[in-house]
Formats: sequence, structure tokens, C-alpha cells
Amino acid sequence: MLPKLRAVAAQWTVVVPVAAFVVLVLTWKRDLPGWGVGLVACFLAGAVLAAVHHAEVIAHRVGEPFGSLVLAVAVTVIEVALIVTLMADGGDKAATLARDTVFAAVMITCNGILGLCILVGALKYRVAVFNAEGTGAALACVGTLATLSLVLPTFTTSSPGPQFSTTQLAFAAVASLLLYGLFVATLTVRHRDYFLPVTEEGEVLDEDDHAHPPTTRAALAGLGLLGVALVSVVGLAKAVSPTIESAVYSAGLPSSVVGVVIAMLVLLPETIAALRAALRNRVQTSMNLALGSALASIGLTIPAVALATVWLSGPLVLGLGPSHLVLLALTVVVGTLTVIPRRATPLQGAVHLAVLAAYVVLAVNP
Repeated sequence: MLPKLRAVAAQWTVVVPVAAFVVLVLTWKRDLPGWGVGLVACFLAGAVLAAVHHAEVIAHRVGEPFGSLVLAVAVTVIEVALIVTLMADGGDKAATLARDTVFAAVMITCNGILGLCILVGALKYRVAVFNAEGTGAALACVGTLATLSLVLPTFTTSSPGPQFSTTQLAFAAVASLLLYGLFVATLTVRHRDYFLPVTEEGEVLDEDDHAHPPTTRAALAGLGLLGVALVSVVGLAKAVSPTIESAVYSAGLPSSVVGVVIAMLVLLPETIAALRAALRNRVQTSMNLALGSALASIGLTIPAVALATVWLSGPLVLGLGPSHLVLLALTVVVGTLTVIPRRATPLQGAVHLAVLAAYVVLAVNP
């Protein structure tokens, strides 16, 4: 009996996605009691962790920087599906959900994940080193996409409030998708070496020496289980979302906190993956994960939400408020000053984390 239990424990990444999918089928469109919500939340957390594990298996097989791209896209698929499903059920109260979730993802990735990985890497190895060409290009894309999608709606006059007109929304969606596509092409084809880890002397590390890559069969199995885990995550998150919203509103917190909670839930496993890379002195991989996820969050979410407005009712508010505009500008400036020297100390990591802390405080108490 004990060997069987050990075998099950060793294969939790296989068992959990399948079990989570079964729970999804059993609980779909049902009112859940408190214990049921708790059970669903446990399987949701397990499915998220399993999804990232299988994404890492695939990433290890295809190599860096393709691995970071797999993780970023996998996480963003979860985020996009959550946003669209919650907007479909939320009506007018979900008008700002896409904006809040995307902005939360940008702040968490560009300040939280990036700052934490710099801090950990610099504390362990004295300085955190990375490739400024690739990181700077990614940061420039993040700043441009965030401005086109989240800043401009605040200042346009064609529609009342911080909203895009239909033409403006279509332009923002197409521009986001094209810029993200160009970034992926740069990352994977033309300038792949710009996104590879480097030594303190600037030498590119093209090989991942911490483990042997999995077989093709294992990678394909991981791809299938990744799909099962992602479907389970989306469905189970939809089941617990009313409880999250009720808890936020009962506590008297702003509705934007719902977006923060969703972003933190989705990005937690990716944060763990980035920290693992930083502890191996692969801070460039951490940068790829953080900035790549921010880019995917905007570049894929905005087109998906724009397409969803064809059948979704209610307004779509994308423009940021004054305090968030200041935080976004500060994030871009601080990120630029961090990237230029090609290396960072614990101070730079602490500065990014301070910006994230300011964002969380203002989200709870605007």
C-alpha cells in the first residue's frame, strides 16, 4: 500500500489536473456551499501549479528563451479566459475588470516578479546580471502597449468616460497583437541571443546545465496535461469568482481589488518559476518571464476583450485613473534605469518592490 501511495505522490502533476477536471464537471453551474468553495479552491490551486509544472517541462525541452514564452502564454491564456468569463456574468460591474486585471498583471510582473528576482539574485551573487538589449526591447514594448491600451482611453474624446470608440478599440487590439507578434519573432528567431542568460563578464550562456531535457514523449504528455490543467483552472476559477467578489464587496474594498486578486492568483506559479531561475543565477530568464508575461497580458488580453465586446453587453472601461497613470510612468522610468547598466544590486530590486507596495496600498485604499 505504501509504495502505491508513494507512486501517486510522485505523479501528482498527472493526478491533480485530471481530478480537477472531474471536480469541474461535477460542480459546473451549481451553487456551492462554503465547504464546496474551499474544496474547489484547493483543486484550483493544484491545477495552477500542475499547469506551470507541465509548462516548465515543455520549456525545458524546447530551451530558452522559448521556455519563457511557453510559460507566459500559458499564464495569459488563463488570465484571458478568466476575464472574459467573469465579464460575461458581471454586467456593468465588470466594465473595469479587464483594465484592472491587465494593469495588476503589469504592476506585479514589472515590479513584483522583476524586483523580487533582482533582489534574490543580487543578494546571492552580489549583483544580478542580464542582457540589456533583450530586456530593454521587452520593456519598451510593455511601455508602448500599456500606453496605447490603458493610457490613451483616459484622454480620448470620441466616447464619454475613459473608453475607446469602436474604431479606437479595434486599432488598439490590432496594434497590441502585431507588436506582441513582432516581439515573439524577435525573441525566438532574429535575436534569440539577446534573451539568453549571461555571465558577469557578459558571456552568453546558451546551455541549461541544471538537468537533462525530457524526452519528446514526456514533452507531448506534458502538453496534453497542460491543456487539461488550463481548462480546469478556467472553469474552477469561474466557480469561485462569486465568492471572491462577495468577499471583496463585503469588506468594503474597491472593485479593482478583484482584478488584483485574479492577477495574483494567476501569476503566483510564474513567480515561483522566476525565483527558481534567479536562484540559479539565470536572472535573464526571470526577466523574460516577468516582461514576457506583461507583454502577453496586454498583447493577448486586449484583442480578446475587444473581440468579446461583439457579444458582451455593457461598457468597456480601459482608461487608468490619475494615481495609476503616475504608477505606470514611475514603473517605466525605474525599469529603464534598472536595465541600462546591464546589472543590478539589491537596491534596484527594493525600489521595484516599493512601487508594487504603493500600488497595493492604493488599490485597497484609493
